[in-house]
Amino acid sequence: MSYFQLENFFSNFSFLILFVSMIYYWINIAFNLKNKNLGTVGMILANFSIFTLLILRWKESGHFPLSNLYESFLFLSWNLTLIHLILEKITLFSNKSEKFLGAITSPTALFTNAFATFSLPEDMRSPSPLVPALQSNWLMMHVTVMILSYSALICGSLLSIAYLIITFNNNNSKEKVLYASNNIISQSDIGKEQNLISNEVLNNSLSSSSSISTNSNVYSLNFSNNLYTTNLNNNNKNVVSKKIKLADDLDNLSYRILGVGFPLLTIGILSGAVWANEAWGSYWSWDPKETWALLTWLVFAIYLHTRITKGWQGKKPAIIASLGFFIVWICFLGVNLFGEGLHSYGFIKMNG
Repeated sequence: MSYFQLENFFSNFSFLILFVSMIYYWINIAFNLKNKNLGTVGMILANFSIFTLLILRWKESGHFPLSNLYESFLFLSWNLTLIHLILEKITLFSNKSEKFLGAITSPTALFTNAFATFSLPEDMRSPSPLVPALQSNWLMMHVTVMILSYSALICGSLLSIAYLIITFNNNNSKEKVLYASNNIISQSDIGKEQNLISNEVLNNSLSSSSSISTNSNVYSLNFSNNLYTTNLNNNNKNVVSKKIKLADDLDNLSYRILGVGFPLLTIGILSGAVWANEAWGSYWSWDPKETWALLTWLVFAIYLHTRITKGWQGKKPAIIASLGFFIVWICFLGVNLFGEGLHSYGFIKMNG
């Protein structure tokens, strides 16, 4: 079997597996399926398939497979599946949060895989020699770290967007206060009920048998009504509690992932500056890619500053991270396709 046949097989297989995994995670959220490992198995197969495809391309081209947009998208898709598998193993969040994680990472990995496979031209998908500017050991260091950072930032930003959707039209802090006060009230009511029961039993033991029967019937009726009302309140509080727990999990998980992606982005920018000085004689030239990378860095620096220094949580930092999501995509995809600069290797410029 030739290289192109193997590439076509693993490319189509990874697309199919990611599509099935995405459908599974979405259905699992809606119907709470029993088989909880199917999505994980799908992500493992997709990860292995894309990894094999990259290795084959590395062997065929003779250089690290990150020289153009096609290879970068494949590597980004592989990173997203890898991040998903790592988070599933190390996080201690609820099953509902893990379902949301899969429902977010699988379509993102599918989109990047599909764009690379079906949207880019044939000449970009074919292995080609490195251009002179890329013939450097910095290629593996700089581009790998940058795409790793993009993967983490995209994933964390999507979790922040999910947090905003879940808490839409709701003030999370007010819900927490209300839930806490309801718990206090319900606990005090339970104590009062217990005292009333004790007093009722004591009074009934000192009264006549007919009085005991009458009082017991009246008390049973009142207690049944109170129990029914209490059960309704408990059900409402359970719904609010689960919603708050899911939102908090997504917020915390987003913060952790972005906390990893930001230093990776910093290392990637610094390594890129050193490489630029070797290749072009200048550490910084305000190339469109460099400018948008700096803007991306500033957005997520503001996000981490507000969370660490200001102590912000919830919607405000989530809005900043959501803005960062679009900035990352402009930096990664928009500049490559439409930008005019030293980093542009998009097919629109090639074909234009």
